[in-house]
Formats: sequence, C-alpha cells, structure tokens
Amino acid sequence: MRPTKISGRAWVIKDENGNWIDNIDTDMIYHNAHLAITDIKEMGKYTFGNLKGWNDFAKKAKESDIIIAGKNFGCGSSRQQAVDCFISLGISLLICESFGAIYKRNAINSALPILSFPYLTDIGVELFKNGDIIDVELDTGKIVNKTSEKEIKGASPLSNVQMDIYQAGGLFKFGKQKNNR
Repeated sequence: MRPTKISGRAWVIKDENGNWIDNIDTDMIYHNAHLAITDIKEMGKYTFGNLKGWNDFAKKAKESDIIIAGKNFGCGSSRQQAVDCFISLGISLLICESFGAIYKRNAINSALPILSFPYLTDIGVELFKNGDIIDVELDTGKIVNKTSEKEIKGASPLSNVQMDIYQAGGLFKFGKQKNNR
C-alpha cells in the first residue's frame, strides 16, 4: 500500500518578484529539445530547464520534495515527459491551484499524486515558502506546514478513482488488478 500521507520539502514556484507563475506549460516543464530521451531515469535532470528562474531546479531537488504552483500547471501539449521528469526526480506530490486537463490525466494515469487547491494564489502568499516541510493527507486534502506550524485547508483530496490508480501504481497496473479479480 502506498502512503496516503506525504511529507516533503516545499518548492513554491514563483518568479523573481515573488509572484505566482501561472500557465506553466509542458515545454517549460520539459523542453522539446529533450524529447528523444526515452529513459525515465535520465529525464529528471531537464525538469524546469525552460522555466525562467528555475533552470537549476533539477540540481537542487531531492526525493520526496513537493511542488506548489499556481493556475493551469502543465497546460499545452500532451507531453508525458512533463510528468515523468518529476517521477524521475522522486517528486512526491504536486499541489497547484489548477492543472491543464491533459496534464492532470497524465499525472493521474502515472500515479503521480496531484492535488488541486482552489484559490491558492489568492490565499497562499504566506502559507508556504521554499524549504518549508509540509505534511499532506491525500485522502482528506489536509496540509500541515510543519515549519510554520500552520494547518492549511482548501486542497481537494484525491477522488476515489485517483486514489485507486495511485495505490495500484498507475492506470495500467490498476487495469490489470481489475482484470485479475
């Protein structure tokens, strides 16, 4: 059974002025110059390589880190590598105000947990800072910032289907489990 409570270090994706960066597209997450790379283990080092101010993210990221970002994260193409690069780095969770529809589906299918947090960019200014240690309950959406000792409400929990796919380790594994019952 995969954990339903995730703990990790926060990366709050903002620009150099401290403003949320909305509409981070799949090309900013994983540039098309690297699409020939098919080994998921190699993809991580290119994460955010095309996002101004975040080009060195992959060198700083550690396993279990959590990404916190604004609106329409992963918009653009259906580029699976934009999900796989986070899996490659061991990123444990994405919390965003909203996701591009195809990106959201790709993340769910790949068992990368994602939580939508409506109004995050309105209320989240002081809730998270880079490096904060946070605990997140996937089944309730409850977030506790261990660094600031604040409990944060507003994230949507994983749906039952998302949780089933996550627990199975991805859509294909979930389908296999269903067929073997």
